Amino acid sequence: MGRLGLRGAAGLLAVLLAVSLAGCTDSGGEGEGGLTIGLLLPSRAVPRWEKSDKPLIEKRVKELCGDCSVVYANAENDAASQRQQMTSMITRGVSALILDVVDPKALRSSVRAAQREGIPVVAYDRLAEGPISGFVSFDGAQVGMLQGRALMKGMGARADGGGVVMMNGDPSSPNAAWYEGGARAALRDEVRILKSYDTLGWRTENAHDHMSAAISDLGPSRIDGVLAANDSIAAGVISALKSARVSPLPPVTGQDADLDAVQRIVKGEQYMTVYKPFRLETEAAAAMAVALARGNDIDALVTTRVDSPTTEDVPAVLLTPTAVTRETIGRTLVRNGVYTLDQICTPKLRPACDRAGLTR
Repeated sequence: MGRLGLRGAAGLLAVLLAVSLAGCTDSGGEGEGGLTIGLLLPSRAVPRWEKSDKPLIEKRVKELCGDCSVVYANAENDAASQRQQMTSMITRGVSALILDVVDPKALRSSVRAAQREGIPVVAYDRLAEGPISGFVSFDGAQVGMLQGRALMKGMGARADGGGVVMMNGDPSSPNAAWYEGGARAALRDEVRILKSYDTLGWRTENAHDHMSAAISDLGPSRIDGVLAANDSIAAGVISALKSARVSPLPPVTGQDADLDAVQRIVKGEQYMTVYKPFRLETEAAAAMAVALARGNDIDALVTTRVDSPTTEDVPAVLLTPTAVTRETIGRTLVRNGVYTLDQICTPKLRPACDRAGLTR
C-alpha cells in the first residue's frame, strides 16, 4: 500500500488541534464564505456510516469552518448511484469532496471530472482511484492481522492446524483485499483455510447464506473458527451457526465495533471486533477537505504517502486499529466514550455484563 511512515496518534492529535485553531482564526479570507464540502458515503448496510462517520464529519467541518456547509449523499452500495451523486455535486460546484468509494474503478472517471473542475477529492476509508488529493483511513493490513491473531487465540489448541472459514468483504472494495491480506499473513502456516467467500455488499444476509453453505459442505465439527471481515458479516455468520444448532459456537471475528456486535461479544457469541476510533478518522478527513477547499497545502496534516493503482505519492493519514474482546471492552470502548455501560448492558444482558466485569 505504498510507503508507510506513521508518526503516531499523539502527533496527529497535535496537528489536528493546530488546524482547528487555525480554522477558527482564519475566517473571512477571500472566497472562504460559503464553501461547500460534498460527502459521499457508500451504504447503509454497515451501521457506522450514518451513525458515526456522517455526523462526526459534519460536526468537524463546522468547527473548522463556520461558513462551510456539507452536502451529503449515500450510494446504497450502488456504483452507478454514486457516480450520479458525484456528478450532481460537481455540477453544483462544491469546494471539495470527501469520497468513500463504492467501486474505485467505476468512480475513476468521476474523480477525473472533479479534477477538471478544480475540485479536490479526499478518499475516505477506501482508497479511490484517479487523481485524488488525499487519503484518510486505518491501516487495513493491521486490521486483518489483528483479526487473524485474535482468531487463533480464540481457537486455543485448535489453532495448530485447525480449520477456518474466511468470510471476506465485498471484492469491489479495495479494503476487502487489504484486510484479507493481513489476515492471511497472520494465519499462514498455522491453520487450514477450508473455505473462503467474498461477501457482496458486506451484507448480513449474504454472509448467512455463505456460512450455511460452508456448514453443509464441511460439517460443523470441522469448523474451528471463522474469520469474518466485519461485524455485519459476523452477524450473518453467527445467525447461520445458531440456525444449524452449532454448539459451542466457534470463535468469530469482526470489525467496526457496532453496538450489536459488542453485545454479541458480551454474550459470548462473537469473539472479537476491531475498534477504529472514527473520531480521529473523521477529524483528519474534515481537516484535509477544509484545507483543500480553501486552497491550502495539506503537508502538515499527513503522516505518510501511499500509491493507488493510478496515482503515486498520495498524501495520507493511516490510523492504528485496536482489537477488542470481552475482557477489553471496558478499557477501550467504554473508557473512550464510544458506548456507555447502559447502552451495552441492557437489562437482559446485565448478568453477562457482570460476568465480563462490565460493572458500574
